[in-house]
Amino acid sequence: MRSLQVAGTGMLAQQTNVEVISNNIANMSTTGYKRRRAEFQDLIYQNLRRVGSQSSDNGSILPAGAQVGLGVKTAAVYRISEQGNLQQTENRFDLAVRGNGYFQVQLPSGETAYTRDGTFGLSPEGQIVTAEGFMVMPGITIPAAARDVTINAAGEVLAKLDGQVAPQNVGQIQTAIFANEGGLEAIGDNMLMATPASGQAQLAAPGQPGYGQVLQGFVETSNVNVVQEITRLITAQRAYEMNSKVITASDEMLSTLSRMR
Repeated sequence: MRSLQVAGTGMLAQQTNVEVISNNIANMSTTGYKRRRAEFQDLIYQNLRRVGSQSSDNGSILPAGAQVGLGVKTAAVYRISEQGNLQQTENRFDLAVRGNGYFQVQLPSGETAYTRDGTFGLSPEGQIVTAEGFMVMPGITIPAAARDVTINAAGEVLAKLDGQVAPQNVGQIQTAIFANEGGLEAIGDNMLMATPASGQAQLAAPGQPGYGQVLQGFVETSNVNVVQEITRLITAQRAYEMNSKVITASDEMLSTLSRMR
């Protein structure tokens, strides 16, 4: 009986849906996290009567056929890249991008990762690093004698030194944008990697056309809407239950057939 397999695919799809929703809720307080959404597609169809075929010798064409679907599959899990809220912090090295753009981070392997998590600090050598200690590219070192550090909206890092009236420019933060942000691969630790689907990173200073501005002393919160996620969770749970009822009904129908033999 096809309905058993069809309902089984429906339960697996809703299980994936619940897993995506639960991950969103778990990361509701994760800095720079972008919520995900599962998308589904129908499976192939079995043609009982093919649409457009001849129904008689005089050339009559069937106006509609008879196709029975064989279930559903997970097509993709999309990342929704809408801006999260900006939360002010007390850390002068915390940064947030308002608009398009990702910070560049050099991994221990030498590869470049990208992140919206601007929770930064200083290494023992004075370099701006992530919470994991990875260097924020292009590698900016703050002088040990700096009394104050200002990072403006264009990404210029300005250090105030004793004996100098004007602040010294010690580096320029660059942000990256991609033709297809959804093609970035998440690797954990709030990091993303470029893939052939995302295209190559396009680098420029913040504030340039198409690039967001950098805000010092702020971080971007998760863009998860908890009320929306709970609503989607309830809907997914009900869909899972309905698919399970289809399996129960199919089993009862098979039991009826077996008793008739």
